[in-house]
Amino acid sequence: MEIILKPYQLKLQHTFTISRESYNIQPTLIVVLKDGELEGYGEATSNPYYGITVDKMITDITALKQLIENVTDKTPEEFWQLVFPHLQQNMFALCALDIAYNDLYARKKGLKLYEYWQLDTANNPKTDYTIGIDSVEKMVAKLKEKPWPIYKIKLGTKEDIKIIEELRKHTNAVFRVDANCGWEVDEAIKNSGLLKNLGVEFIEQPLKADNWDGHKKLFLNSALPIIADESCIIEEDVEKCHNHFHGVNVKLVKCGGVTSAKRMLLKAKSLQMKTMVGCMTESSVGISAIAHLLPLLNYVDMDGALLLAKDIATGVTIENGIISYSKLNGTGVRLI
Repeated sequence: MEIILKPYQLKLQHTFTISRESYNIQPTLIVVLKDGELEGYGEATSNPYYGITVDKMITDITALKQLIENVTDKTPEEFWQLVFPHLQQNMFALCALDIAYNDLYARKKGLKLYEYWQLDTANNPKTDYTIGIDSVEKMVAKLKEKPWPIYKIKLGTKEDIKIIEELRKHTNAVFRVDANCGWEVDEAIKNSGLLKNLGVEFIEQPLKADNWDGHKKLFLNSALPIIADESCIIEEDVEKCHNHFHGVNVKLVKCGGVTSAKRMLLKAKSLQMKTMVGCMTESSVGISAIAHLLPLLNYVDMDGALLLAKDIATGVTIENGIISYSKLNGTGVRLI
């Protein structure tokens, strides 16, 4: 098996702003695993909040080149367990490898990845579309530019309720709110009641990640479901989030790929928690991998490729929130 690493700079359609940062370019790494005529594709983006760069991913994966290229007949679970001890300090790199291996493995079996997992896609949820923090006028313009059934609105400003009140004047779509750790406890409790009356479905990660006393208080007093994101990074965090959040948002890059994400989602479901997968402005390589987890989800945020000025791959397609799979096996990806 041959490994090929391809760094890209993904240009966004609009400046993307959340409570702690803004950016126009998203660096990403595509991992290609090649076995004969077949190739598998994986992806992980860089992320300053977690201290991950594309160069760091390349360095850490290159150090494992011989180990990876000597793999022959391992299942994706066995491959993940083989590589994990070497990359447990760089789960983003592990994610890119894991997605590529799952893609390649399913293609070898002549199956789409969800078919290999024996999942039923009949009731897949729709994806939301994200509106980043901006002036109210620009946020309204983005809303009108992309009519959609579900929007995720990034908040964490001093005018959060006014923003939602203004956006609500222009659409009857479902709203989800993501404060990216930008609120305090009492503020979040108060906002939950106001946002419920404005047609908001849930609030994602309103408090700082390590504020567990605050999470508990909010969990018991919120008018809306609270979904963990920054507080739920790896598998052990799902249990910690139980009875502190109503659900978890699993990010493939943070937990080490689809293999571990699937385990996390099944664990959350066993605890009667809501399940969600989110994205990190990946291209269609990473977004297509998320699509195969849809049967395990209550909610999904997989609009990353829709936010790009130009994609680098084909894969799943998304129209008005509805996700359609590629005809290709594996994750269904082809690099452009």
